[in-house]
Amino acid sequence: MKKTIYGILAGATMLLAAGCNKYLDIKPKGFTIPELVEDYQKLLNSQDLYRAVSAYPVFLTDDVQSGVDNDVNRAAGFSTYSLFKRNLYTFEKGQVMEQGQQDVQWEPNYSHIFTFNAIINNVMTAKDGSDTDKRRIRAEALVGRAFEYLTLVNLYAKHYDPATADKDLGVPMILSEDINATYERVSVAAVYAQIKKDLDEAIPDLSERVPNNFHPPKSVGYAFLSRMYLYMGDYQKALFNANEALKLNNQLMDYKIYTTKKGTFGRVCKLSDSTAFPEVQKNIESLWVRLGTASSGTVFAEVYATEDLITTYKNNLAATSEDYRYKLFYCDGKAQFGASVINFPGRVLWASYVDANVGLSTPEVILTAAECEARVGDKDKAMTLINRLRDYRIANNQPLVAADKEIALRMVLDERRREMAFVGSNRLVDLKRLNKDPRFAKTVTHKHADQTYTLPANDNRYILPVPPRVLSMNPGIPQYER
Repeated sequence: MKKTIYGILAGATMLLAAGCNKYLDIKPKGFTIPELVEDYQKLLNSQDLYRAVSAYPVFLTDDVQSGVDNDVNRAAGFSTYSLFKRNLYTFEKGQVMEQGQQDVQWEPNYSHIFTFNAIINNVMTAKDGSDTDKRRIRAEALVGRAFEYLTLVNLYAKHYDPATADKDLGVPMILSEDINATYERVSVAAVYAQIKKDLDEAIPDLSERVPNNFHPPKSVGYAFLSRMYLYMGDYQKALFNANEALKLNNQLMDYKIYTTKKGTFGRVCKLSDSTAFPEVQKNIESLWVRLGTASSGTVFAEVYATEDLITTYKNNLAATSEDYRYKLFYCDGKAQFGASVINFPGRVLWASYVDANVGLSTPEVILTAAECEARVGDKDKAMTLINRLRDYRIANNQPLVAADKEIALRMVLDERRREMAFVGSNRLVDLKRLNKDPRFAKTVTHKHADQTYTLPANDNRYILPVPPRVLSMNPGIPQYER
């Protein structure tokens, strides 16, 4: 694949590779050529880099029920969805995006990778600063690049399978900021190998303490490795890294002190003084913050929960208990965002209006550790982990007990679904990885009007296609047939 991946050009006018500096006698006006440690730190601090994961892949999952064509809640009306969302929801074959349409997942990811590459490849030659600061900045950029690639490979490729990963198409691998370099779509195994290399190289140079959680501390390196190994099915290594991360940070927030009021953002607030649910950067559960993309970063009030998802919230719940994730973040039968009440009896609307952290968080690490304990460790430890999480989420929580590892695993996976519903692309990735196991393989069913649409387990339509704008500039990119 030659020339450029569409989307990395957004940052091209901001940066020039250090290797080109010898050809420049005069700095061009209107351009920033990084030379000092401060320049690289400013690049790393860019708010654009924080917006990394789109929510639109949820339209492929078993969590989503669309509204009717002329829904009382207009945002959820099927006919008001963008065409690509309707294509996903109805499991259309082939291309999803229209010609010329921006893919708000692929293009920001590669734009971010361009910036991270410029930092990784050049910060150590900055004219000032200590080696410690340079290594820290480079380490943070390595974590950032690894995150972008883990997101891309899990959306635009088959899920990692050790038997086929070295043959399955991954995504284009770009490690240079040279926009004229020749790129190729490497294997899934090659992408994961690079992610691991970046993380292994980064962890020793990450700080124990960071100025804010938009920067990854050392604990994030372990948390990230736990996610990567979980996706690879290497449960022993995922468990080890999850435990290492929890040694450094295991804080949880009590949802039971919150309630709701009318409105959108700020709808979820403290019962005592109406203080809004904390923003992700102020949430003690946030290990490393990444937000939804600037466009289609959330699906607030766009979708209803499926009966299947609603039932999951009721599973393993005592009659005297109440799950505050369901109480706070969904509207059951009606909603009031302004002066008027919208009624939709018999349906449950996703309307948290709380920006989720799609980076790395304590609950995810706990759930990873619990899943791995249920698979390759101690089922009782698995239950202890999820019972602790449930204590912070469920009023009058009654501790769960599992008779064997199989039951424990199913309980943990249900807990994961409840905790991470509608957060970035988590559910889609979970469906893809769990479909590899016949015990959990699932056909997703969507309904609209009198039509029923089905997506069998392991179907290639779980894989997002390379968008048309990229193909128009790089027609030789090999494709999955979907």
